[in-house]
Amino acid sequence: MDFIEVTLKVNADFADILTAELGELGFDAFVENEDGFSAYIEEDKYSQQELEETLNRYADLVQATYTARKIERQNWNEEWERNFEPLFIGGQVSVRASFHEKPAAAKYDIVINPKMSFGTGHHETTTLMIENQLTLDHQGKRVLDMGCGTGILAIMAGELGASQIVAVEIEDWTVENARENAELNGYASIDVRLGDAEAIAGEKPFDIILANINRNVLLEDMPAYKAVLKPKGWLLLSGFYTEDLPQIQQRCEELSLAYVSHRTKNNWVSAIFRAS
Repeated sequence: MDFIEVTLKVNADFADILTAELGELGFDAFVENEDGFSAYIEEDKYSQQELEETLNRYADLVQATYTARKIERQNWNEEWERNFEPLFIGGQVSVRASFHEKPAAAKYDIVINPKMSFGTGHHETTTLMIENQLTLDHQGKRVLDMGCGTGILAIMAGELGASQIVAVEIEDWTVENARENAELNGYASIDVRLGDAEAIAGEKPFDIILANINRNVLLEDMPAYKAVLKPKGWLLLSGFYTEDLPQIQQRCEELSLAYVSHRTKNNWVSAIFRAS
């Protein structure tokens, strides 16, 4: 499968808005640059008309221009190697590619080779989720990562001592990448599955569920998460904006999932809820 790279020149204040909008169109990998960002989508999912309609909706607010080109899957490594800078999250977690040196101060060291998968830690939602993970006891816990992307949050759960980890993704090539990254970090035992919320139906309950997806999917799939969450279990959510938090909270309250806390970064949110 080949991909379409769309490179947008856009003011940084609006980059997050357009990233979220493109996510709704099926774009699932994003790389920031000095003038805006590049977004990637499988060729058969790309619609120039949908892209232009989305940009036109924001024409009064955002001065955005774009270019699009096709790239072969095997050339993805060249793309991200040129743009992927190592991160240090929460004063404890190093996120780097295999060609970066491990920082001496890192308590946890995660190596991610993302290929075409979302989740290098560079997006605010991934960073926020990891910061929230650091606040919870994972030791010996059973953890579920929905929409796992590169597998970074599942790997973080392993670093924090989780004993059983299931990760779910809807794209076969993303599942492949998550498995590769899990093995690269010494967590080949992570059960990476292809599917959506139906893939966890009837599962043995989890102590912690991680879901960094988007608002609409979270709202739709929340009952499926609740069905496999242990009493007093933790639900960590992200992929939505500050203004979406009340709707997320309301949906959780309907399912007896109590709001605990949230953190924000550039208007993105990661919230923690707990089952009764």
